[in-house]
Amino acid sequence: MVFLGGGLGAVVRFFIAKSSIQLFESNFPIGTLVSNIVASVLLGVLVHQFNIRLDATQKALYLFLVIGFCGGLSTFSTFSMETFELLKHGNVGIAILNIVISVGVGVGVLAMLFKQQ
Repeated sequence: MVFLGGGLGAVVRFFIAKSSIQLFESNFPIGTLVSNIVASVLLGVLVHQFNIRLDATQKALYLFLVIGFCGGLSTFSTFSMETFELLKHGNVGIAILNIVISVGVGVGVLAMLFKQQ
């Protein structure tokens, strides 16, 4: 289930990245940001929904969606590499903005979702 969900999430991330390159002409890594934020929101919603005792079917769905799909959709390694490339090419402001937005929005969304519990 993790393998299947991860593969699907990675394919979705690939299409988000390719679409963002075609839609936006910018040094800012918008595709990775969008993928990571969507994965964070989806992860928060799913974990919140699965925050009950899981039966065997729900465990399989949890593995597919939460661990697999959200894991494949989000990408810390690409975020790190793109941020490093921005720094290496002197785009310090954009790199800092990428870090602040990515971490701030990702954690902020989860905090809002779980604040309601």
